[in-house]
Amino acid sequence: MKAQPPHHTPATATRTAPSPSPVERFRRGEDPEWHWLEERDDARVQAFLEAANEESQDWMAPLQSLVERLYHGHLARRELAVHGLRTALDHYTYWSETAADADYPVWWRHPNGSPEEARIFLDLQARATVEHHYLELGDMALSPDERWLAWTEDSSGDERFSLFLKALPHGEPRLILEEIGPELTWAEDNSTLLFTRYDATQRPDSIWRLPLGEGQIGEASLVLREDDPEFWLGLGKTRSRHWLVLESASKDTSECYLLPALSPQQAPHCFLPREKGVEYGLEHRHGFFYVLHNRNAPHFRLDIAEEDNLDAPWQPLIDHRHDITLEDVEAFEWGLAITERDHDEAQVRIRIIEFDAHHDARRDERLPLPESPCSVMLGDVPHFDSRRLRLREESFVMPVRWLEHDLDSDERLVLKSQPIHGNLQPADLCCERIWARAHDGERIPVSVVMRADLAGHPLPTLLYGYGAYGEVLDPWFSVARLELLARGVAFAVAHVRGGGDRGEPWYLAGKLEHKENSFRDFLAARNALVEKGFSDGERIAAYGASAGGLLVGASLNLAPEAFCAAVLDVPFVDVLRTMENPDLPLTTAEYTEWGNPDEADARKRIRAYSPLDNLSPQPYPALFLQGSWHDSRVPYWEPAKLYARLTEMGTARGPILLRTDMAAGHGGASGRFKAWHDNARQDAFILWALGLADKEP
Repeated sequence: MKAQPPHHTPATATRTAPSPSPVERFRRGEDPEWHWLEERDDARVQAFLEAANEESQDWMAPLQSLVERLYHGHLARRELAVHGLRTALDHYTYWSETAADADYPVWWRHPNGSPEEARIFLDLQARATVEHHYLELGDMALSPDERWLAWTEDSSGDERFSLFLKALPHGEPRLILEEIGPELTWAEDNSTLLFTRYDATQRPDSIWRLPLGEGQIGEASLVLREDDPEFWLGLGKTRSRHWLVLESASKDTSECYLLPALSPQQAPHCFLPREKGVEYGLEHRHGFFYVLHNRNAPHFRLDIAEEDNLDAPWQPLIDHRHDITLEDVEAFEWGLAITERDHDEAQVRIRIIEFDAHHDARRDERLPLPESPCSVMLGDVPHFDSRRLRLREESFVMPVRWLEHDLDSDERLVLKSQPIHGNLQPADLCCERIWARAHDGERIPVSVVMRADLAGHPLPTLLYGYGAYGEVLDPWFSVARLELLARGVAFAVAHVRGGGDRGEPWYLAGKLEHKENSFRDFLAARNALVEKGFSDGERIAAYGASAGGLLVGASLNLAPEAFCAAVLDVPFVDVLRTMENPDLPLTTAEYTEWGNPDEADARKRIRAYSPLDNLSPQPYPALFLQGSWHDSRVPYWEPAKLYARLTEMGTARGPILLRTDMAAGHGGASGRFKAWHDNARQDAFILWALGLADKEP
């Protein structure tokens, strides 16, 4: 039997009939598309959102006790006091600590070898408590001599950052600049800080240098400007600390500039001029640059360029392969740590190549995996000569752990593991990888995790997907997810095309003219879960956030009865109208992801799948829509318009709820406790939709 909605309790004792919905109260007949909701300064817009919030809160009232049980159950399962790994730089050892009752970390350091002299040097919890209702750290950078700390903060959620400087150890924070980008990099002269600035569309279009004298801060000067609206600027420094790397990149093309790290006043030198469709990145190791690129190599290859003769032909190191995508390269004094992704297994590996004095590989091997599928990545290893690598590993059933891998002995030391408390332990879970058959015959990987004692039975299921920008959904462990699993829910991930789960070709097969593959893959994953006996076909909910909201929204238009409910968090659903507006953040930079609607074919293609443009009187499932007032990536009006039009249509099988966080941005609440409470609210809705609102773990 399908779950029934909670009983609606009137907000006041005198109310004799339900109040008109926000849609009924604020409808403008002259704007059936609800575009007037984009008028942020119109008082009626905020009134509409607040009325929708009240409506959502009223509907959720009978579930509030469940929300609290989920929230407190989550807290009881995790270690609330968190101590970060200690990392030794040249002079000091650094780490973070988050108190059990704190939202934000406190950063500590002590002189190397003298732990008794530990001192706090940045207290984000105090800054959030005293100065901000919202706080997000953009970047934090120490000068090479460790005498200056620079960091960027976002205090509203709109991703416009302020730059602060502090002389260590006892200096007071000084606000230097406002409305800049998040990224920071120090030159090796200890007196030059590089940062990015935005243009009118919030695109990082320029890189600036800020000089610091003896306690004096000079005027910022321009280093590099990018005029092409499809390109964004970023900055970094090689681990060798010889070069600053300034990158200008679109979604499919990149160009790098070099600055000597000891002489940042020089003009930047272009390493290789941009070529349409060619992406490349650089790493450096005495005498050589390592160029990871896709010129005539769609899955990327790795070549070597001579540092003193950049015009000389590059020498191949790792050729292009059809079954492997090269994702990243990190250079050390001894050689390279390379991240590779196997297309068939949809599994990432770390490959180690050590060189001898003649630059010949004397060691070439892949580090072992704890299980497959799993996530593995190189952690923070600041020293160029380090032979002890830090690795971060996790899976759907293995909590995060950090290891140290000794390259000389091959010994692996577990530095830290995420502890899990409560009645459902990782050993009580199981995970399987199945393969769905897509509409065109392609095999789509689907991961599903559940309680081991329930395996073999069709379970109510939450299906998650993203499928854009080549982002990879490698396995991740979630403490909050345990609250769903304990109540008998299976959690599944559809690794659809458009993501990078099976390498670069997987991404290319789900973008631009191939975008519909993403939606068809998501529905194929849903059907495979039912056909293979993992999921109860009547009780499958979908979840998508940001571009994942597009994935789920478009899938609902194609097959609205495939799901009993869906959660769309800051969903990108007004695709055509957004891509038609080059004044919005992200639009021009994303022409190579979705297409430029000024081109007739691209416009027709986007129009054919944009969720808001393809609504029709269909039996849509119950929906929980989440937006954020300060979101600069997916504006609040996208979920608001979807809510308004679906409510006005009136053909959904369940409630259409909209909740807008009026104090947050794209990532939601900045404090961890509020974020966890928001997650519990969404999970309560999911459990209600799956008929498990009264189920206890």
